[in-house]
Amino acid sequence: MARLAVGEVSLNVELAGSGTPLLLLHGFTGSAAGWARQSECLRRSFLTIAIDLLGHGCSDVPANPARYRMERCIEDLARLLDRLRIDSAHWLGYSMGGRVALAFAAAHPGRVQRLVLEGASPGLADAAARRARAAADDELARRLERDGLEAFVNAWTQQPLFASQARLGPAALAAARAARLGNDPIGLANCLRGLGTGVQPPLWHHLAEISAPTLLVAGAEDDKFRAIAQAMAAHMPRARVAVIPEAGHTTHLENPAAFNRHVIAFLQPGNSPEAADERG
Repeated sequence: MARLAVGEVSLNVELAGSGTPLLLLHGFTGSAAGWARQSECLRRSFLTIAIDLLGHGCSDVPANPARYRMERCIEDLARLLDRLRIDSAHWLGYSMGGRVALAFAAAHPGRVQRLVLEGASPGLADAAARRARAAADDELARRLERDGLEAFVNAWTQQPLFASQARLGPAALAAARAARLGNDPIGLANCLRGLGTGVQPPLWHHLAEISAPTLLVAGAEDDKFRAIAQAMAAHMPRARVAVIPEAGHTTHLENPAAFNRHVIAFLQPGNSPEAADERG
């Protein structure tokens, strides 16, 4: 574990292995530790760089929600690459982290070799939908501030989106809950307001410009994000969809063996974007 300064903030970074750099970006309420099962496998072939995004894990928690906005987030990551003396890398992002990785690829195409997006989206194309989502996220942030982190985590994990995680079993669910509770409530509230889907500039019109080979991963039981992945693939010139069986939104936890197999096949040198099978 290392906290590295990127401008006026510091990000916690977990490095392991050697080889082509591979950045790992977690989802909302997650942290770098959530990639532990992937890192064990991936570090045999790659230099894995798991990052606590701002407001999460052991990274800084700025008081101003504007500091979390997408454009600031991706510039922090560009500075982090500079700090590590890395010109370009592979990127793997889950959910919120996938949105960040996609935005980084749009802003800094030369620094992205291959891109894996798990349960991710390019944001909301409709302005009214963005306003509604921003208002809903602000209400979530208010609820978090009013009721506390434990009540928020309890409600957050009860969403239908995460119902398929029941297959993980009591011990794994308890560990995941404990990890969520390790975050700072101020950081999570500010992340909702600054980096939520409703305030993120939509990227649908930029998808055709992303030339990096891209693997769009979705769980077979995650109807919403499977449809989003298919829609994204229709616009991206070098993208392919991988549907992971026996998994919902969090495929890397629910079916790690299939997830890891797809990701490694896609990222290994010499493989084309078509190297990953469509199904696990």
